[in-house]
Amino acid sequence: MTLEVISAENLDRIIEMAWEDRTPFDAIKAQFGLTEEQVIDLMRRNMKSSSFRMWRERVHNRATKHVKKRNAEVDRFHCSRQRQISNNKISKR
Repeated sequence: MTLEVISAENLDRIIEMAWEDRTPFDAIKAQFGLTEEQVIDLMRRNMKSSSFRMWRERVHNRATKHVKKRNAEVDRFHCSRQRQISNNKISKR
């Protein structure tokens, strides 16, 4: 998927996943085919500059956003409140 052909629904989901601290860039790549650099570019183009700077400062070198830097105890891609945030009624067991 290239940045030019992302649907509004997928764009919202990619931004949501990028904001989540526990969702690594590798999960975004697996689901949408976007590299970390493409996600950063997408965030830069679709956010206010102040919001982008705040997000970029937060995720820069964050261990949970990079699978290779993660602590082995982190075994999930979403935060514990994900169901409440997305109103997803389907629980994964």
